[in-house]
Amino acid sequence: MQKGTKEIQYFFYSQAFADGFRITFAILLPALIGLYFQHFETGLTISLGAMVVSLTDAPGPIIHKKNGMLFTIAFAFIVAIITPFAQSNFYTLGLEIALVTFFFSMFTVYGNRATAVGNAAILVMILTMDKPTGSYSVLPQALLITAGGLFYMGISVLLYSIRPYRIAQRALGDCIREIANYLSIRADFYNLETDLDTGYKKLLAQQVIVNEKQDAVRELFFKTRQLVQESTDEGRKLVFAFVETLDLFEDITASYYDYASLRNEFGSTGALGIVYKSLMKIVFELDQIGIAIQTNSSFQKSFDYDEEIKGLKSQVDSITANTNANKLVLRKIIVNIRNLLTDMNNIEQYFEKNSSRKKNSLDHSHFVTHQSLGPVIFWNNLTLESSVFRHAIRVGLACSVGFIIVRLLSYGHHSYWVLLTIAFILKPAFSLTKKRNIERIIGTLAGGALGVIVLVFIPDKTVHFVFMVTFMIGAYSFMRINYLAMVICITPYVLILFSFLGSGYKDVVKERVFDTILGCAIAFLASYILFPRWESHQLKSFMLGMVKANALYLQKVLDTLCGYKVDMLEYKLARKDVYLNSANLSAAFQRMLSEPKSKQSSQPQLHQFVVLNHILFSNIATVVTTLLSKEVRTHPVELIQLAKKAHSNLKESSRTLGDEIISLPYQIQEMQSPQMDLTTDDLLMKEQLNFIYTVSNDIEEITRAVD
Repeated sequence: MQKGTKEIQYFFYSQAFADGFRITFAILLPALIGLYFQHFETGLTISLGAMVVSLTDAPGPIIHKKNGMLFTIAFAFIVAIITPFAQSNFYTLGLEIALVTFFFSMFTVYGNRATAVGNAAILVMILTMDKPTGSYSVLPQALLITAGGLFYMGISVLLYSIRPYRIAQRALGDCIREIANYLSIRADFYNLETDLDTGYKKLLAQQVIVNEKQDAVRELFFKTRQLVQESTDEGRKLVFAFVETLDLFEDITASYYDYASLRNEFGSTGALGIVYKSLMKIVFELDQIGIAIQTNSSFQKSFDYDEEIKGLKSQVDSITANTNANKLVLRKIIVNIRNLLTDMNNIEQYFEKNSSRKKNSLDHSHFVTHQSLGPVIFWNNLTLESSVFRHAIRVGLACSVGFIIVRLLSYGHHSYWVLLTIAFILKPAFSLTKKRNIERIIGTLAGGALGVIVLVFIPDKTVHFVFMVTFMIGAYSFMRINYLAMVICITPYVLILFSFLGSGYKDVVKERVFDTILGCAIAFLASYILFPRWESHQLKSFMLGMVKANALYLQKVLDTLCGYKVDMLEYKLARKDVYLNSANLSAAFQRMLSEPKSKQSSQPQLHQFVVLNHILFSNIATVVTTLLSKEVRTHPVELIQLAKKAHSNLKESSRTLGDEIISLPYQIQEMQSPQMDLTTDDLLMKEQLNFIYTVSNDIEEITRAVD
């Protein structure tokens, strides 16, 4: 109950709710003003302009938001001019639908914001194609849509200028909370009741989410001059907290061990249960930090970190005192927990006023991708080898088929809903289209029932308006985070709106349900029949990216073992590359599982490959963080050889997948490292490197089997 209350509180402080409230206000205000002055149609057209521009107002650098909204306004104006002239003839309108949906669907090649710009232009066409417009009123209508877009853009920019750091705070808080969820899943591995296979599935799915949140924060922080320059205390502490958060995530990743062996060795002692409880306290604390940053409120520690470590060490020592188990592993786990608490202490400097924080010397521009918007990218993707081109053709053909069917049936006044369903459900990947189909149908039925209940059992029009606004806020709040919830909210919002416009809700419900099912059927068939590209055919490229990223990460271990000083920028870039490729591979594998069984291949081997690579980079992280925390020195050849053999296995896997990895800049036999006795730490590292070698060997065998 308490957790549910916190989640509700968190939602009301989230960026999603702020976006929903802002969009609802910007859409409602022109319509209400128009209604008041008896120019409702004018107000509604302005509201349409505000609505389509809001699609591109996703969180991100302010310059990107401005550019996205300006492009949307320009394209909306052009489409609003063309559509009324095309609608006079069945063939010209059909041609416009095919060309516009194809052209703007191609914008996917330029990234998510450009995709939203394209969707906004398609939306303008669909919502205006059935509206009778005389030639004399075409330009005024286009100008009103433009005015609505400019109105929305003005509100968005104004709110940003008033509170420029709120978006960054919300993004960082959201990222920290997802990392807390990731740590919670890892902590469950110490719980003997947790199934390891189920745990790995959850872990891989959560890693995809964490990677998305980290990328969103990087985009927002490191492409915003005000934050990168750290010219204010607020900017400095946000950047500092995020950099420390990345180090925290690495320490969480580095807390990997062979959990099956741990359970066999320590399961009966109770030591793992103590570790689990300690980690869950950290999970709660980290979640509270995220909420505090998200809500821009103060934070107080819930327990003493130093005392926690002392108590943990004391309990573990007393439990294992009379056992012959390898206590080095447990000590390593305790050290890792201490590192997590140190990272949290650093993050908590965010809440300290006038705290001296050193400016980060890394060039952050290396950590973000820079999307080119040149026309050559569009041109180069006009080939069936491009998944975006296939997607654009699919959307264009499916919308054309939908348009023809609707005109042949001629059964209602809102048949454009069919095209809306097709255009916004069809995604480049079959699995995403399938998921959207299911959610659209369920959401429409559930939302329709909800709307009917409100309209039937509550006669008061004022209450209807309150419900409509509430559903509007819900729909636009969930627009980017939960498609099912958005559809559940938007359906009763539409029903109540049409009841205000004088339409009978029963007819509207029937028509909307029919249009939704028809649109979903067309979209599903199009995604299955028209130029599909199944994930199983593309997984090899993701596998190769993962192997190469792990090899580069392992290279840093080799450099350190050989006594070379590792450049921190190169190291952090290698770390980021591993997380990115692992998330991409996991996401692609999850998409494959949603595809027809006949289109899947080597599923057990691919799942094992994904899990083993996650295990591999977690263990590499364990070793490399240990090495970087100590003075640079040449380690015993025995350790270097183990790492070198593991690296060779990854090179062989890369060759099997069709690529080469650059050879190491040195050879083992050339090293003049003297023979040394292995210290206690070296013995533990040898055990870890042996495990890394074993895992890399397993990866090589699976790669050959899959290939």
